Amino acid sequence: ILILENKRLFSLPKVLSDKINIIDLNLGKSIEEQKKSSDNLIIKENELREIEKKQKSEEVNLVSLREEKVRIESEISNVNTNINNLEERINEKLGIELEELLENTGHKADDFKKIDTDFIEVLKLKVDRLLRERENIGAVNLRVEIEIEELNSKLDKMKVERDDLSKAIEKLKSGIYELNKEGRERLKNSFNQVNEKFKYLFNKLFHGGNAELQLTGSDDPLTSGLEIFACPPGKKMQNLSLLSGGEQALTSISLIFAVLLCNPSPLCILDEVDAALDDTNVSLFCSLLEELVEKEEMNFIIVTHHRLTMAKMNRLLGVTMQEKGISKLLAVDLEKAVEMREAS
Repeated sequence: ILILENKRLFSLPKVLSDKINIIDLNLGKSIEEQKKSSDNLIIKENELREIEKKQKSEEVNLVSLREEKVRIESEISNVNTNINNLEERINEKLGIELEELLENTGHKADDFKKIDTDFIEVLKLKVDRLLRERENIGAVNLRVEIEIEELNSKLDKMKVERDDLSKAIEKLKSGIYELNKEGRERLKNSFNQVNEKFKYLFNKLFHGGNAELQLTGSDDPLTSGLEIFACPPGKKMQNLSLLSGGEQALTSISLIFAVLLCNPSPLCILDEVDAALDDTNVSLFCSLLEELVEKEEMNFIIVTHHRLTMAKMNRLLGVTMQEKGISKLLAVDLEKAVEMREAS
């Protein structure tokens, strides 16, 4: 039994080494795929920014077109009023024909066939009365037909412009719909990627547990809100506001780094992010920073007063006041200091 146990223990390092190699290979592939996904995300976000710029430009154009539409409609209304007034004046002054004249005077067209002096005298009196009334009305506007033609021409032009404006509005609405559709798809994809990274980092920092992001308030991701739910080891799933200060800080750090992993930046500045953490959590936080620096090639500038955080950094920068009223900047390269100590 001891011989078999010795053989098993003797082969155990090789088995573990093989498993470690397989895990390292899979990890390398996963990191490579994540980098490719990050590059694609940056490209898509740049395209989204361009689309948002176009959308803002189209919204400005829409406002201008709406103002132009209101102005044109006002002009059309004024033109219609002028046309009605002109038609009334024409009917009052120039639109009287012979049959209408006879009907207005109480006679018929057949009355002209009669040769009657009294009828002629009566007609003359009525004509004289009508002439006086015509003179009282005033001079006839001989440019009415020309003005009507000009107004009709202007009205036709406005109708064409109105039709063009309606088509432009429909086209703009269609463009906005397409932009919103594509924006929803991109937002969903980005949200899912950040959510997956957030779950991974939360589990890594808390050594277990679960966390997730949820869209609330609406089915439309463009108008919905965002809630953060977390479940540290040994606790139930609850809103971020119900967690302790340290748990909130670690959860927030997980979310911040999840966004950074989806859209890496060469330089990131963190200000007092470890203030609410104890020494154990600070060590976890620093280990995560070292992993990001090594694997994601990111650089961090950290403002901190915590001794453990400062001990994990490559270089320290501080301000001291050796003489009253005179500040002095100090810099310490911890890597070189370690090398010099080892060399000595």
